[in-house]
Amino acid sequence: MSLKNTQATTAQPPFMAFSLLSLLVFCLLLPPSTTANIHKTTHFIPGLTSHPIPSTNAPSTTYFEVTKPIKLPRTKPCSYLLLHHDFGYTYGKPPVLSKYTPPSNCPSQNFATIVLEWKATCKGTQYDRIFGVWLGGVELLRSCTAEPTTAGIDWTVKKDVTRYYSLLMTNQTLAVYLGNIVTSTYTGIYHVNITIHFYPAEVNFNSDNWFRSGADLILPISRNLPLNDGLWFEIENSTDVESKKFKIPQNVYRAVLEVYVSFHGDDEFWYANLPNEYIIANDLTDAPGNGPFREVVVSLDGIVVGAVWPFTVIYTGGINPLLWRPITGIGSFDLPSYDIEITPFLGTILDGKVHEFGFSVTNALDVWYIDANLHVWLDKKNVKTQGQLLRHKSLPAVISSVLNFTDLNGNFLTSASRSISSTGWVKSSHGKITTNSTQSFTYSNFMVMGNDGDLQIVNQIIDFNDSVNTNMRSSSSQSIESFKRFPLYVYSDYVDQGDGTYSDVTNLTLGFNEKRVKADGFGFLVSSLKNLQNAQGVMLVIGSSVVSGVGSTQQAYQYDGSKFCYFRNVTSKNYTILYDKVGNTCSKNISLVRVLGLPNGGLFLLRGPFSE
Repeated sequence: MSLKNTQATTAQPPFMAFSLLSLLVFCLLLPPSTTANIHKTTHFIPGLTSHPIPSTNAPSTTYFEVTKPIKLPRTKPCSYLLLHHDFGYTYGKPPVLSKYTPPSNCPSQNFATIVLEWKATCKGTQYDRIFGVWLGGVELLRSCTAEPTTAGIDWTVKKDVTRYYSLLMTNQTLAVYLGNIVTSTYTGIYHVNITIHFYPAEVNFNSDNWFRSGADLILPISRNLPLNDGLWFEIENSTDVESKKFKIPQNVYRAVLEVYVSFHGDDEFWYANLPNEYIIANDLTDAPGNGPFREVVVSLDGIVVGAVWPFTVIYTGGINPLLWRPITGIGSFDLPSYDIEITPFLGTILDGKVHEFGFSVTNALDVWYIDANLHVWLDKKNVKTQGQLLRHKSLPAVISSVLNFTDLNGNFLTSASRSISSTGWVKSSHGKITTNSTQSFTYSNFMVMGNDGDLQIVNQIIDFNDSVNTNMRSSSSQSIESFKRFPLYVYSDYVDQGDGTYSDVTNLTLGFNEKRVKADGFGFLVSSLKNLQNAQGVMLVIGSSVVSGVGSTQQAYQYDGSKFCYFRNVTSKNYTILYDKVGNTCSKNISLVRVLGLPNGGLFLLRGPFSE
C-alpha cells in the first residue's frame, strides 16, 4: 500500500534575495563534511517525524502560524460545531461526512464575516498529515497537521470564509479527509473540532462593487464522492492531466477559478530536486529528479487559461521538524489558494453545454493534489448574458538550465518565464463590460552541490504577478493587481554516520511578499505584506525519525493596509518563545498611496497611511 497520502510535505514564504557573490563567499566558509556518501540522493526526506523531545512532565505546547488577525465586526457571532472527530485509523478510508445547514436562529441573517475554525489536539508521536475541508465539494481549507509530543500539543486555524457566503447559506454535505495511520510507534490520534462563526453585520450593507461582492454560485471542480481519500485530483507525473466537466448558468457575468495546490512524495521538496543529467551521470537511481522547476497549468476545453507557480510551503515535518515548534512554516496551517480570472472566456461557455477544466504540472513527480472552486456571479435581471473572447495569448514557459558539475560537485542555474493574457466582453444588465486578465511569472533557482553531494544549497525566487482590469463605456474602469515574490534559501550540510543514521545542519530563509492594488474611478489603495522566516537547526536522524537536535526560528510579519496595519516579531527555540512583540502600527518605510484622477486626465498623489 502506498503511503503517499499519509504525510504532508512542507511550508511557506516572504522576501529576501542573496547575491551570488555572498553565496560563494558563504560556501567558502563552510566546514568540510567528515564523511561523503556518494550514493546519497537527497537532503530532504518527505515525512520526517521526531520522537517526543519534551518529557511527559512538560506542559502541552500550543503551535501557531503567524498571520494577521481576521477583522471582525463588533457583533456577537452565532457559532455552530460542525464536526467533532478523532482521526486515527483513517488512511484509505472515505472522508468523514456531516450534514450542514445554514444558521436559522441568528437574530440577523445579514452576516458581515464568516469564520471557519479548526481546533485540534494530539499526544504521542506522529507524522505531519495533509488534510482538506470541503462543503458541497467546494474546498474551504487545505492544511497540515502539527507533529505532536508525548506531553501533547494543540493548535487552532481560523480562516475567513466570507467569500463562500452563497454556498454557506444552503444545505450541503461537509467532508473532511485526514489520512492518518496509528501503529505501536506512531501513536498520535488527532482530536478535531470544526466550528463556524457567523458575525452579523453592524449596518446593512450590500455592494455591487465588481471585486468585493461575493459570488452568487460556487461550483466544485473536484472529485466526486464516494472516495477512499480526499476530493482533490492526484497528478502523478509530468504527462498526467486530471479534469472535471461542468456547466454554468447562462446568465453569468463574471467567473473566477480558485485553485488549491499541494505537493507531496517525491515532489514535496521540488525546489531542491536535482537535474536528470546530474542524476544519470552519478548513477543516483533513487534521487527525485526533473530539476527544480514546477508550474501548475490550468486549461479550459483544452486551451491554457492560467497557471500557478506555487509558493514553497514547508510542512511541519519538513526539512527539520524541530524548526517548526511552536512556530510553523508560512502557509503550513492555511495553504494559499490562487485565483484565475475566467471572465474573458465566458463567451465560450455561456452556451448551456458541458465544458471541462484540466490540470497538469510541468515536470511533476508523484504526487500533487489539486482541485478548484469556480466562483460565478449571476445577472439577476436577465436569464441570459452574452460574451465574446476577443484576444488570448498563452505560450509555453520558457525554461533555461545551465549545468556545471564534475562528479557529485557543481552548481545549476535554472530560469523560467511565462505570460498569459486574455481579453473578452460580457453584456449584462450591468452594461457591456470588457475584462482584460494578465499573468506574468519569472523564476530563478541557483543550486550548489558540494562535499561530494553531502552539501546542498538552494537559492530561489519566484515572481508571480497578475492583474484584472474591467472597462465600461459609461463609467470608469476598475482593476486589481497583485505582485507576489516568494524567496527561498536553504543550506543543508549532511553527514552520514552509518547504520541508517545521519546528522544535518540546516539554515533556512522563507518569504512571502505581496503588494495588492485595487483601483476604481476614485483612485487606488495599496496594501503590502512582508512575511519572512529565518530558521537554524541541527538534527540527528535514524531512519525517518529525528532522535535529537535543536531548532530555532525568527519571524517578522508586517501587513500595511487601508483598513488596518499589523506586525508581529517572534522568536522561538526548542519549543520555547524567547521574544514576541505584536502591534498595529504601520511600517515606517511603507506608505500607502491614493491616486486621484483630475478632470483634465492628470493624477494627484496623496500619501498615507490611510484609515477607514
